[in-house]
Amino acid sequence: EIQIRTWEMHRTAEYGIAAHWRYKEGRHETDRDFENKLSWLRQLLEWQRDLPDAREFMESLKLDLFSDEVYVFTPKGDVLELPAGATPIDFAYRIHTDIGHRCVGAKVNGRIVPLDHRLQNGDIVEILTSKQLGGPSWDWLSMAKTSGARQKIRQWFKKERREEHITRGRELLEKELRRHGLQREEALRDDWLEDIARRFSLTSVEELYAAIGYGGISANYVAQKLEEELKREEWQATVAEAEEVMKGVRLTQPYGRPVDGVRVRGVDNVLVRFARCCNPLPGDSIVGYITRGRGVSVHRVDCPNIRHLSADAGRLIEVAWDDDVAQTFLAGVVVSAFDRPGLLSDVVNAIAETRTNISSVSARADASRTATIDLVLEISSLEQLRHLQEKLSKIRDVFSVSRASGEPGGSTG
Repeated sequence: EIQIRTWEMHRTAEYGIAAHWRYKEGRHETDRDFENKLSWLRQLLEWQRDLPDAREFMESLKLDLFSDEVYVFTPKGDVLELPAGATPIDFAYRIHTDIGHRCVGAKVNGRIVPLDHRLQNGDIVEILTSKQLGGPSWDWLSMAKTSGARQKIRQWFKKERREEHITRGRELLEKELRRHGLQREEALRDDWLEDIARRFSLTSVEELYAAIGYGGISANYVAQKLEEELKREEWQATVAEAEEVMKGVRLTQPYGRPVDGVRVRGVDNVLVRFARCCNPLPGDSIVGYITRGRGVSVHRVDCPNIRHLSADAGRLIEVAWDDDVAQTFLAGVVVSAFDRPGLLSDVVNAIAETRTNISSVSARADASRTATIDLVLEISSLEQLRHLQEKLSKIRDVFSVSRASGEPGGSTG
């Protein structure tokens, strides 16, 4: 026998799934371990196809990949392998999807047990079913430990109760908005919601609500994105107003000598103070406000307090950063993340790697396990701050890194 192969054909024939040697050497018996691996890989592909969200797919994979197993029996003596901590719900869906959907109770070793009962090695499990298709309940998602069972439960909700999901999703999102201190009328903008829906390959706002309702998308995540859009819109409005104010700033005289890294138009050796309400940094666009007896207060042009001072525009004066600023400034940074052990340590270590000094730090977590870390850092420029924000945003579980507007109630002058 002579075979003519390309290298690709040879590699497939010798080492592929249907390898030549498997039948050439007369190995007719099934390599059980090998077949189990292939079955597991096929299951992974099915999960990935059913879970378009990569983060949800990885969480589902970790549930099955990093767990010990328990071996339990059906009433007929068949053995089922399940991850440690599995419940009768996992057992029911492992037997058949329809058995899971019709499950109304369970017996373990002849005794009725709750559906969140943890199965042990050697248990004999019997699933009690109803002739009518009642379907799963929402709390099953927290009881099920296997990704396969959870996915089948979500699929049932997604298919059977779409209108209920839309209503539930809208309620969950509105609840999250209230927790974030946002008004429903100002945050639930169709264009913003449509943009978020497109990120998840959804075609409408209703699909987004439905996904929130059946647990496919976190209501907290959507609320965070809406809050970011609101802040961005407010910032753009503030900048536009600041630009109008700047049109009336005096521009007739040359800059004076720098004081504390800032030059004031037409004035030498004037006392310069940095407004604590916005904490400007070298690189920020700035404007000066002539105070009574305390020199010139320097603000960012997008500082909200500039709007309040615009009625007294005659006291605004043009200022600019000196080319060589050799000092540091205090800047506030707010880190928001999903709470976990070691989060604060990771944030502090990331800052230490940039050789940035921390002036103060405080951390808190709310009932939904969302952590907020408030930092005051010694920063030399806007570029340094942006680099640091980018580094912090790459920490695991961090979903927002923003610049604090300044001290609460900080001085405007």
